[in-house]
Amino acid sequence: MNIVICGAGEVGRHAAEVLGANGNNITVLDQDPDRLDKLRDVLDVRFLRGNGTHGDVLLEAGCNMSDLFIATTNQDEINLLAASIAKGMGAGKTVARVHHRAFFERRGLEYDRYLGIDHLVCPEYSTALAIAQNLRSPGAMAVERFARGRIEMQTLPVSDKALAVGKSLTDLALPGATRVAAIERDQKPFIPSSQTWIQEGDVVTLVGQTETFAKARRMFHNEKSGRYRVMIIGGSPLGVWLCRALENPDFAVRLFEPNKQRAKEISEKLDWATILTNDPAEADTLKEERVDQADAFVAVTDDDEHNILAAARAKSMGAKVAMAVLHRPTYLHLLKDVGIDAAFSPRINAVAEIRHLVNESPLRVLASLAVGIADVYEVRIPTEAKGVIGRPLSVVGLPEKTIVVAIQRKDQVHFPAAADSIAAGDTVVLIAPTNSRKQLMKTFSIK
Repeated sequence: MNIVICGAGEVGRHAAEVLGANGNNITVLDQDPDRLDKLRDVLDVRFLRGNGTHGDVLLEAGCNMSDLFIATTNQDEINLLAASIAKGMGAGKTVARVHHRAFFERRGLEYDRYLGIDHLVCPEYSTALAIAQNLRSPGAMAVERFARGRIEMQTLPVSDKALAVGKSLTDLALPGATRVAAIERDQKPFIPSSQTWIQEGDVVTLVGQTETFAKARRMFHNEKSGRYRVMIIGGSPLGVWLCRALENPDFAVRLFEPNKQRAKEISEKLDWATILTNDPAEADTLKEERVDQADAFVAVTDDDEHNILAAARAKSMGAKVAMAVLHRPTYLHLLKDVGIDAAFSPRINAVAEIRHLVNESPLRVLASLAVGIADVYEVRIPTEAKGVIGRPLSVVGLPEKTIVVAIQRKDQVHFPAAADSIAAGDTVVLIAPTNSRKQLMKTFSIK
């Protein structure tokens, strides 16, 4: 593939590294000569200095013959305009990185459709989702998210005296669109039927709608009583996204933002969270705010060093879990030594999302539930799938014990019933026994 990347910052650099390693032809475009010079010694790609919103520069970069154009600068408007111009010139697919919620949530206008851009990516949003998922899942052994955060999968142990113990899946009446996709019993995983009974000591894998997932999880896993106390430092867009992702009665959220004007703006948007203006970098502040009683401390400022120091200090003062956001990879090797439990990288999340979006394969394995037992598949329905399109799922010839978890149609995700049908262009997420690939390809007319 011929790929043009506009923006040589952390996201652009990581995208060039990852995509270039796959044998693609990469051109990195940026106005800052210093940024380009820093990359010349570490990346074997083509470099071009210039403004990504100028047509002559984009032509010189080869946008008119590119398979993929990615705009990753720190300015939303430049990314949107550059991606739109590149698409107009003939770029195969275009991706624009955006920070502002108004663009990403398409407030008042579907910016991507109006400007002809194929995909919008928000690293802060995807990173906040990853952190929130980690925080929302105490007791979970593994976590995956699908369909842009609308589907959740967790593997967790069945607690003693849990509501589900001693009941069949039919009698359990799980809420929403939740399904039990797999069970491990006596270290032997299997795909359950509707008549399978839940036993103490089982390890279950749940898949379902994010909004009702917590209720379903509590039927299997007795979590501690009381609200989960989260302290967040940094009123950055990522911090705001994280607070929104944790808007739930199960969480008590306190966010520190020393800038009083910014704190006021955030408090008007997040009336369910407590916004504090004292500086959490000070040990006295953490002590006064009882960081020793926090279930989790998350540092999400734009300064990596500040995040590491704050998270390490919070952990040393008694916070049960300490997490830090790192925008650069420089300090990753130090985290375990200073007691930080987890690190999250917006650049890595952004590039992973880009790779997912531009993957042309119509059938992919997203995850393995149990080795040799069941996998999660994503299928993009081609127009040739005449035997599937428009027919109820109950009569589609899917492999035995397959669960259709969700149908994604454009930006809408539908959690299907047996009577629902699939349309050409849909993306279907399903769980099927391992080695079902050939049968699924035949069912969906994939060559």
